[in-house]
Amino acid sequence: MAKITLDKVAHSYIANPKDESDYALRLIDNIWDDGGAYALLGPSGCGKTTLLNIISGLLTPSDGRVLFDGKDITNLPPEKRNIAQVFQFPVLYDTMTVFENLAFPLKNRGFNKEDIKERVLEVAKILDLTDSLNKKAARLSADAKQKISLGRGLVRKDVAAILFDEPLTVIDPHLKWQLRGKLKEVHEQSKLTFIYVTHDQVEALTFADKVIVMYEGAIVQIGTPQELFENPSHKFVGYFIGSPGMNFIPCTLDGNKAVVNGFGIELDDVTAALGKESTGDLELGIRPLYLEVHPEEIENSIPAQVKSIEDHGNYKIMTLNLAGNILRARLPEGKENISEKAWLRFPKSWIRLFANDKLLKRH
Repeated sequence: MAKITLDKVAHSYIANPKDESDYALRLIDNIWDDGGAYALLGPSGCGKTTLLNIISGLLTPSDGRVLFDGKDITNLPPEKRNIAQVFQFPVLYDTMTVFENLAFPLKNRGFNKEDIKERVLEVAKILDLTDSLNKKAARLSADAKQKISLGRGLVRKDVAAILFDEPLTVIDPHLKWQLRGKLKEVHEQSKLTFIYVTHDQVEALTFADKVIVMYEGAIVQIGTPQELFENPSHKFVGYFIGSPGMNFIPCTLDGNKAVVNGFGIELDDVTAALGKESTGDLELGIRPLYLEVHPEEIENSIPAQVKSIEDHGNYKIMTLNLAGNILRARLPEGKENISEKAWLRFPKSWIRLFANDKLLKRH
């Protein structure tokens, strides 16, 4: 196991990068604690796989250093880093049995037969592969093959970290939740450092203790699922986390009110003070879950036009037009139907203010 430090790491696929836009991975300065479960989350092209390949040794960064437990391993090849990788497509020997596949990394390192057998049986039990040990890998389902890939990493007790690059992409949707649960269980048992790359927020939020959100080659926020949901530090995090994403409305300030097209939305004292201190263009942010929708005017509510209502079974998503701004509200099943006009109320405790795309943070 290892604590992984990224010391001012950046990478460009261009030989002589001239400015920040030439970098696929911008300045990363971060520590991954020994034994942590991390998810690298972001859209395609944001730099997730580039960062993973730098940690694994498949890429040498243009700038900065990679350290395992304080030791500089920036220029070491993957085989010298004691890491295991699980890729999008399982990397197995189809002509070998499950036992032989799991044993291969140990056999390759000269372990004796008894130690190999003991460790393989132990890992097979953890991954529910005991009944398949004598089967050829070629005959197994995609999820079973991916379990074997994971097992090949776990079978080595000296492994510093296990890196996952979109490991559930090829798995049938109804099996994904089973494998996610198994990965979580394996991490709790092994206490190894897990780094998991995905563009799927459900995978990231259900697997990881800490989620690293990436956007345009940079880390824009690191936090627990709750922190990312309730206090996104960047507008992109607000959009990307949650379904639907956070609502954003351009506004100005008038005392303790955010003003949207002449309508005032009351803010708490701390949020209003943050807005007054800011010099950037302000936007009000609120999650659809917390936006209140009422059929009639109530205190501190403002009118909006209903555009559509989607029924998702146990909740509804309502799309509304507030002074030219499209908002979404998540309503519980059984909420009174509202056909054309609604009244919106913004609870003070769930309003966030953003300036130039960044959250105005409470101290």
